[in-house]
Amino acid sequence: MSQFEVKPATLRDAKAIADIHVLAWQHAYQGLVADDDLKALSVDKRLVMWREAIEFSEPQVLVAVNEAKKVVGFIGFDRSRDPKTKPTTGEIWAHYVHPDALGTGAGLALWDAARDACEEEGFNEVTAWVFVRNERGLSFYDTAGFKRDMKTLRTTPVGTTRLEEVRVKFSLA
Repeated sequence: MSQFEVKPATLRDAKAIADIHVLAWQHAYQGLVADDDLKALSVDKRLVMWREAIEFSEPQVLVAVNEAKKVVGFIGFDRSRDPKTKPTTGEIWAHYVHPDALGTGAGLALWDAARDACEEEGFNEVTAWVFVRNERGLSFYDTAGFKRDMKTLRTTPVGTTRLEEVRVKFSLA
């Protein structure tokens, strides 16, 4: 059993989600994304984005709360945004844990809850896009049972940096 409670995000959680989103990016992508771009990340912009997501459930957002009742991570998921995917394909849109909570099981607790919700939504598979040089992220998805689809390799602009990313897939069937 997980030491984290995973629950649907509420508007009260939006600030914590925005803070974690920025901190996680600054931690995970240091050395991959230009320092100026990481410094320029805006909690305020992400706060607006996550409030909207929570309000309209697009994507659906879950948070992991520790024993001190503090939000330590979040996952956003919904139908895949990739063109030409089947309506039975889900996608993890965002999945981040506070840098202080890395390795504690919060990320896995979030994935377990999202996987169950995706099954309830009728998805047959779940995908996520991961930067190729994000070794920690790729390792997480490998361990969780996702398979890399190297045919999907693409280059994505992130601020002034261009990064390759690959789609990973998990079969729910």
